[in-house]
Amino acid sequence: MAGHEGPPDGTPERAPGGGDDEYRSIVFDEAFVKAARLEEYSARERVGDHTPAVRSRRPQRPGASRQALVLVLLIALAFGTAIYMGVRHPYRQPGVPAAAPLRSTVVPLTPEGPVPGGEPAKLFADSPAAGFGTGAAGIELPDPDSTRHFTEDQVVQALTASKDYLVTSALDVHTLTGGNVRDVRIQLDPQQHGQFDQSLARPADDGRHAATGWMVRFDPEHVRLAERQVRVDGAVRYAEVGDQELEVSADHVFVYALRPAKASAAAAKEASLFTVRRQVRIRFDHDDLRDRQLELAETALTAGPLACTADASAYLRPLLAGERDPQKAPHGTNPFATPGQLSGSLCGVLDTGQET
Repeated sequence: MAGHEGPPDGTPERAPGGGDDEYRSIVFDEAFVKAARLEEYSARERVGDHTPAVRSRRPQRPGASRQALVLVLLIALAFGTAIYMGVRHPYRQPGVPAAAPLRSTVVPLTPEGPVPGGEPAKLFADSPAAGFGTGAAGIELPDPDSTRHFTEDQVVQALTASKDYLVTSALDVHTLTGGNVRDVRIQLDPQQHGQFDQSLARPADDGRHAATGWMVRFDPEHVRLAERQVRVDGAVRYAEVGDQELEVSADHVFVYALRPAKASAAAAKEASLFTVRRQVRIRFDHDDLRDRQLELAETALTAGPLACTADASAYLRPLLAGERDPQKAPHGTNPFATPGQLSGSLCGVLDTGQET
């Protein structure tokens, strides 16, 4: 048929007239094939100087992701610490008054004769402490009310913190025997920690560094408690003393029953009473209330029976049953007197108020 030259896809490869006809005359015999030298180029040789269009990705080390995670955590920790230190730190904000150092006095009271002895129950019953409260129950707090710059809740918080301090510093058995100082320290404003630590490490009767100004503590080598329950009587008051300070004042009489630390069985049965009149002024600002701490401003301790020559800066070393002080003070001081009648002499004569 005219115009039709072949199949649409051209002449089949092996059909006559196909594209392989010109190579049919070339014949590779077996000897030629065996003698042929085949050489295969390596990958580097095949590539040569050609630079790939896409650079291969370096395999990631197994520990890289872990190091990145640690780095992120460290950054987050540093950031969180910076925020925390900005909100709460041991330094006062500008404009807030710093905690003043504690001022303290310790006045020994000496007995007029030998110290009376006996069983603790009878000694208490025959003393003005017969009607006192016992332990923490003897420290009663006033009804709270708001002040000009402090809410009622803040006043309650200040009164509660003050009572906790009074209990820890004058009633706790471990504090009284000289073993517990940490529980007193942690209640104080951190700015008073240095003075407190120096008072314990190097006590001195200088009005600033007497350990007995911070707490009532007896020399454990000299005495021990004959009765764990201390008799307490006194009052607690509060008042605002500035735009940023609330003051709690406490005036209490504490009566302890003591025995010698080392004595025979017969002598150990003889107890004696030791009386402490303790006046304390505690101050709080808004930071103290927020941080649940207090500033101990002033303490006055009048205690006996003690020898007038006794050093009461580190420990109280009472005169016990049957003992007397050879040196007498010029006048008497009654620790059971009403507030404002307490003598400020360096040494006084103990007037127990007992009828003879």
